[in-house]
Amino acid sequence: MDDEQIRQILQQYRYVAIVGLSPKEDRPSFQVAQFLKDHGYHIVPVHPQAQTILGEKVYPRLEDIPFAIDIVDVFRRPEDTPAVAESAVRIGAKVLWLQLGIQNEIARSIAETGGLQVIEDRCMKIEYRRLLG
Repeated sequence: MDDEQIRQILQQYRYVAIVGLSPKEDRPSFQVAQFLKDHGYHIVPVHPQAQTILGEKVYPRLEDIPFAIDIVDVFRRPEDTPAVAESAVRIGAKVLWLQLGIQNEIARSIAETGGLQVIEDRCMKIEYRRLLG
């Protein structure tokens, strides 16, 4: 995916479900979520045990979110991403975004077959700063 496509995604879509968002402030997922929230994105934490993160209600699964999600931002091991991709397709997300260090051909195939755009091995915070200032 080229820079212009990523820029359009970052500008157009505002509802971001963050799968694997940690409630621990020192974790990269927490820092990215805080940054996105501070820059006008509606973040939706997805975590199997937490209740609230960054003042937002946490949902145990993507399928439990009762409103539309644009981007599914994933902080999970690569081998966990095919199941996340299947869920992202089921909920009608627009983008599957795999964070730095995360790539999975099966997840990519599932998401693309389901009509999602896929970004792998990139950080939303870094890309936002790089492309939108």
